[in-house]
Amino acid sequence: MDDTFRPALETDATQMIRNQVLDWFERDDGLGVLGFRIESPKGLEREIDWHQHRRAQLICVEAGLLTTRTRHGTWSLPPGCAGWMPPGEPHTVDICGPLRGWGVIVSAPMACDLPDEPCVLAISDLLQALALRVTAWVPAAEPSLRQQHMIEVLLDEIRNAPRQRMHLPMPQDRRLLRIASQLIADPADGRSLEQWAQWAGLSPRTLTRHFRDETTLSFAQWRQQARLAEGLRRLSDGQSVSDIAHELGFSSPSAFVTVFRRHFGSPPGRYLARSGHPLNPSRGLASPAASG
Repeated sequence: MDDTFRPALETDATQMIRNQVLDWFERDDGLGVLGFRIESPKGLEREIDWHQHRRAQLICVEAGLLTTRTRHGTWSLPPGCAGWMPPGEPHTVDICGPLRGWGVIVSAPMACDLPDEPCVLAISDLLQALALRVTAWVPAAEPSLRQQHMIEVLLDEIRNAPRQRMHLPMPQDRRLLRIASQLIADPADGRSLEQWAQWAGLSPRTLTRHFRDETTLSFAQWRQQARLAEGLRRLSDGQSVSDIAHELGFSSPSAFVTVFRRHFGSPPGRYLARSGHPLNPSRGLASPAASG
């Protein structure tokens, strides 16, 4: 880890992590898998800047929203999903508002055949139960035979967990990256693909082909996913559906609700209620569909 960011990271992480695991993020001895609970009553005052850890991490959000940036892109971590971060992967962390959850850290040798890129994973009931059991283990103890068996099953669950569509992959080509960065800065920018291509000095055909090659998404899919990620962050921050739809360039609040439901499986009101962040009735709903 870069010592430039260590003090801020340790201060923020110490406030969030409520047991003795923090020092083991940078060690491979002792138990190969350790767990901890996360409690952030007010979120973070500022984003934890770029850093990395010796151990891999699996962070599951039970309530709230966590967002992280990596060299591969950005992903938002809503309740019910877990973010996987390989060992040594540089990343940032941002928490908007209260957050509760759990985490598991895996030694680099044990993580060698687990996902080699950051991703969001669906959590099975078995993985959830095992991870919560691990959070009670004493960090320095050698594993018992029973613990070793649980570790093997837990790692197998991580290895086979389905990946979720919360990731916003970033292109590597500098011209495409310029477009992507501008869209993240201003999600409501409604320029057409042809206009973006001209702005970046590309032909529309080249933009279309290379954008899919580098992100696995079409340009339209990527822009919509960027808007949804920002919309989810703003919903968790208490903004109304109507304001979000307008500010992110959707044609209407109902259009935002429709796209949100299609992507996340439920409309904003029901989704936030399940995550512990219900919509504020005083702000008003943009449409009946918003409340589910």
